[in-house]
Amino acid sequence: MKSRVVMFTSVSLLFLTIAIIESVAGLLGNGTILAASSTSCIRSKMLSSYDMIMIFLSLSRFFLQSWMMLDLLLSLLCETSYYEENLFAIFKTVFIFLNYSSLWFAAWLSVFYCIKVATFTQSIFIWLKQRISSLKPWMLIISTLFSFAISLPFAWDIYILHDNFTAPLTMTNSSERTVKVKDRVFLLILLCNAGIALPLIVFVVSSILLVRSLSIHTRQMKNNATGFQDPSLEAHIRAIKSIFSFLILYVTYFISLVLILSDTFLPFSIGEAICIAVMAACPAGHSMVLIWSNPKFRELPARIFHHTNCHVRTRYK
Repeated sequence: MKSRVVMFTSVSLLFLTIAIIESVAGLLGNGTILAASSTSCIRSKMLSSYDMIMIFLSLSRFFLQSWMMLDLLLSLLCETSYYEENLFAIFKTVFIFLNYSSLWFAAWLSVFYCIKVATFTQSIFIWLKQRISSLKPWMLIISTLFSFAISLPFAWDIYILHDNFTAPLTMTNSSERTVKVKDRVFLLILLCNAGIALPLIVFVVSSILLVRSLSIHTRQMKNNATGFQDPSLEAHIRAIKSIFSFLILYVTYFISLVLILSDTFLPFSIGEAICIAVMAACPAGHSMVLIWSNPKFRELPARIFHHTNCHVRTRYK
């Protein structure tokens, strides 16, 4: 297979550098969440539903951003061998699997927020509240298996799509090749939607329910002439901030992912570099939101900084 024409500019190089910096920040953020959640489980000697979700989410994103950095560096430094044989397809298939897994785990986090914070009195909601701990492991395992199954078609579809773009013009009629490429792009978008639609639906439904619960709770407080310094109200607001911040990141990430997979831009052009930077920023941004909104996650970096600062002061006294 012939390699694609690389379109390097100083602007695209700048965005790729930003993407690497964002990936490093994401690794640090998700590493912090993973360490804090694991430490919490070790101390309490039990794995809570929240810690289980955070471990799965941070671990998937840690691997995702590590894989993105490796993929970017190999495509930059070893472009010829990167597009030979099945290496390109393997990298993209693993990338898609990690993407879908992290999106599912983030969707289950929004479900957890909804079940724990919302104050609905329906029997189905109460049933979920009582059984969330036993259901969570199965939800995480099933979503992982689903992500694996839905990512397998990319093992050949992306490779063929890429081959269509790189095939010499003498091998096939230009108009016929254009039709084939459009069909592949359409199939690619369908596969992306199949992998993203379900977690997105779960995410949106839980977000709507949480907003609805906040509305009902606020109305009850006004009717009862209750002050606004209410723990339940504050919990609602914190959960909604976390969910909606991720929703914004989710949409921008999805758009960038489809553009990257459909080969809309030339390799390492400004458009592709911007998409890569956006995709690196979204997992890192959400991890920072989670750290900022949870004192348990903020505590670990603060302790490390305090310990390092004390060590430096002692050394130079």
